[in-house]
Amino acid sequence: MATVEIRDVRKAFGPLEVLHGVSVDMADGEFVVLVGPSGCGKSTLLRMLAGLENITSGEIAIGGKVVNTVPPKDRDIAMVFQNYALYPHMTVFDNMAFSLTLAKAPKAVMEQEVGRAAKILGLEQLLQRYPRQLSGGQRQRVAMGRAIVRNPQVFLFDEPLSNLDAKLRVQMRAEIKELHQRLKVTTVYVTHDQIEAMTMADKIVVMNGGNIEQIGQPLDLYDRPANLFVAGFIGSPAMNMVKGTVTGGVLRMDDGTTWPLPTNGPNGGIGAKEGPAVYGVRPEHLRLDGNGIPATVQVVEPTGSETQVMMKIGGQSVIGAFRERVTAKPGEILPVMPDPSLVHLFDQQSGRRL
Repeated sequence: MATVEIRDVRKAFGPLEVLHGVSVDMADGEFVVLVGPSGCGKSTLLRMLAGLENITSGEIAIGGKVVNTVPPKDRDIAMVFQNYALYPHMTVFDNMAFSLTLAKAPKAVMEQEVGRAAKILGLEQLLQRYPRQLSGGQRQRVAMGRAIVRNPQVFLFDEPLSNLDAKLRVQMRAEIKELHQRLKVTTVYVTHDQIEAMTMADKIVVMNGGNIEQIGQPLDLYDRPANLFVAGFIGSPAMNMVKGTVTGGVLRMDDGTTWPLPTNGPNGGIGAKEGPAVYGVRPEHLRLDGNGIPATVQVVEPTGSETQVMMKIGGQSVIGAFRERVTAKPGEILPVMPDPSLVHLFDQQSGRRL
């Protein structure tokens, strides 16, 4: 196990800079998730950590040792790829033992280490099968087993669940988290799926356009997003963003509709700076209230545990997620009210949370 320190790391491909001075510290044994949209630089950062991409400038240290020029095989890391990268002509045992074979480990050591990993992952009955004889989830376990056998200081996961169906992704999320709790090895996990990030991480690093937007624990990012990007990216369905003007102790939309100001700041809504702002309210923080804001129903989506309703308020789209079984039809009016203690104000220009 080891700490990981990334200090002002930049990456350029010719004149194009794709990482713009990224810095983040990862504690020993921590599960850190790099999350962001496609093209934000998260996989490039992971590959630089693995030694598969050169660093343009900055430093990466593993266990206190700067590894900028250290070859991948000498960094004591193990990487699990999106496509599993299993050798089709090798059995599960041989795939898992591959790194030990290269190291010319004794057969007894290979059997012991592979057996240990297979027991952890429930692969004991599959060791003589070939990858073509396995399901997607079993192949993923084999790829993880091959990493475990190396006893690395750091695990690196590059979107390992993207090729699995929805049900299997949920199962494998839990298995990877349980594996981390058992092995307590520092883990860096890349995904574009914010649900994976929220459910698995000790710490989330939200990336966008080659920069870090916010670093924090999952619920910190959910409850206190630093800006509009984080607010819209973390949470599903995404946070509603209503544009208006703060005036007279409310946020007023162009059509005159008013929203109560947040009460969760240091002074509540008192003294909020007047002027253009973006009002952020999560769909689950809207409730049905007879005295609420009139919203025109567009689409009703029952999911079983809740009902999601797409609505229009003052010409702007809003989504509500209600525990009630809403039976409204398109065109009907639903009165909705936000919880002022759970809403946010953002600056329209900078996007920063006010």
